[in-house]
Amino acid sequence: MFPEYDVIVVGAGHAGCEAAAAAANMGSTVLLATMNMNTIAQMSCNPAMGGVAKGQIVREIDALGGYSGIISDKSMIQFRMLNRSKGPAMWSPRVQSDRMRFAEEWRMALEQTPNVDFWQEMVTGIIVKDHRVIGVRTSLGLEIKAKSVVLTNGTFLNGLIHIGEKQFGGGRSGERAAKGITEQLIELGFESGRMKTGTPPRVDGRSLNYSRMEEQLGDEEPQKFSYLDTTTPLQEQRSCYITYTSPEVHEVLQTGFDKSPMFNGRIRGLGPRYCPSIEDKINRFAERDRHQIFVEPEGWNTVEVYVNGFSTSLPEDVQYKALTKIAGFENAKMFRPGYAIEYDFFPPTQLKQTLETKLIDNLYFAGQINGTTGYEEAGCQGLMAGINASLQVQEKNPFILNRSDAYIGVLIDDLINKGTNEPYRMFTSRAEFRLLLRQDNADLRLTPLAYEIGLASEHRYELTMNKMHETKRLINDLKQKKHKPADFNLMLDSIDSAPVKDTSSLYQVLKRPDITIDKLASIDPTFKEYIQDYNREILEQAEIQIKYETYIARERENSEKMAALENRKINPDFDYSQISSLSSEAKEKLLKLKPATLGQASRISGVSASDVSILMVYLNK
Repeated sequence: MFPEYDVIVVGAGHAGCEAAAAAANMGSTVLLATMNMNTIAQMSCNPAMGGVAKGQIVREIDALGGYSGIISDKSMIQFRMLNRSKGPAMWSPRVQSDRMRFAEEWRMALEQTPNVDFWQEMVTGIIVKDHRVIGVRTSLGLEIKAKSVVLTNGTFLNGLIHIGEKQFGGGRSGERAAKGITEQLIELGFESGRMKTGTPPRVDGRSLNYSRMEEQLGDEEPQKFSYLDTTTPLQEQRSCYITYTSPEVHEVLQTGFDKSPMFNGRIRGLGPRYCPSIEDKINRFAERDRHQIFVEPEGWNTVEVYVNGFSTSLPEDVQYKALTKIAGFENAKMFRPGYAIEYDFFPPTQLKQTLETKLIDNLYFAGQINGTTGYEEAGCQGLMAGINASLQVQEKNPFILNRSDAYIGVLIDDLINKGTNEPYRMFTSRAEFRLLLRQDNADLRLTPLAYEIGLASEHRYELTMNKMHETKRLINDLKQKKHKPADFNLMLDSIDSAPVKDTSSLYQVLKRPDITIDKLASIDPTFKEYIQDYNREILEQAEIQIKYETYIARERENSEKMAALENRKINPDFDYSQISSLSSEAKEKLLKLKPATLGQASRISGVSASDVSILMVYLNK
């Protein structure tokens, strides 16, 4: 009934979809197995993509040839570039999405991807022979053979939903939990744990009084995620709104605390630190008399509204009563209550840098099974797992991104070396080279690498090379165009910037923080005409590279020093116990995690700088 597939992907959430698309586009035959084909790529929580650090990840997925950026562009209803008031390392694109259109676009994209087959059924286990995965087993007893398997089970592994004192099995509201895989993996020697996440109630937008809320508009000049020219920015946008809780809201919520599964011990898993439930916020930040609520439409035409900031597992009657005390929600009608969900995960220190497991060859984990939270974090793991599963089948070298290459590299490196005991979320602060890893240059960083392994298309590669060459040409021309002080100083005086004393190039003056290319064009009509040949993306890229040239060079130098450690390979079977001068904790951690490089060893919790120095001396021998 089934052929032997190169790659079987289990689960069709954000990680599974990216894994299936990547492997298929690299020439592998793929089976995408899901319990419900009608919920492929469903946005289980908020209807949005991107945000601080997450927006950088979506751009990196796109630059590598993944689909998340393209799908987000096709289904967005609002675009905002966050942190514009800060430096470009902090700029983060975010879109509000049409939930139904997002899932529809993903399914159509996968159906139009050659080499992707689908199967709707629960996968209950994997088939292992000689420590190598060779297929999967389904609830109907079917055995489907494969050369590699990617598990992207999301919150479905023994998922347990909590609403007040009620609890029932499920991987998502209205969908059953997945059984069998956790138990088998534990038998095979894997460690597992429990995590928790939650979601807020959804309400009827027709019942809200928006005049009592603050309107949150999209950008005046909206951009998009994908570097490809096949998607376009929005011409019209839908607004979001902001309102706040109050002491009265908090009092109502507190009446349900005795029935809260968070406070009475029924929930054992740890929840996301940076996306706490409303009851957790009231409990932890008792000194605050209000918390912000983002009122987010779920699409162009639907009246359903997502109440961002009100995630809760309190009883549904308490949720409803508290909602009606929020400004603008006085007559709110609730479509469905919020809930918490507990699920199994597997500490990611059990993985290699490729996301292949250390215990079972050709078995890959991606997404929430690794302890992460967020669509973007899941999507990039799925992409990398799909790439490496395909390369493994083709007997090619693995594809690994370092911390200085991408936020994706930071995320995977953090997971496999440090692990996580709470849902992991990406922040710009986690990346030590964030000035190199900007959202504007993900294509320049990553598309050539993806083109080499056969994932990025010829057209995408040509667009990237053109952007690179055009940016260099513009920077060089800015160096050549020079003016006398009098030409600059009238404009500089108008913005309270110090005058120039000597003939200077446009390049030199552009280095000033308060000068832009547009302002330079105002003093040089020929230059103004000249830059009409460049699109806004090239102008912005040139301006960033010029203004931050010194800082970028310094970060690049530091990244090269780190690369020296990354290039020092370590035999996975190396016996650290023979080095008597290593600390006991270092020996224990190194023997357990088996780092592939000295750089990886240096980032393991419990391995000190002196341990790294000792190890370097020993390796040099």
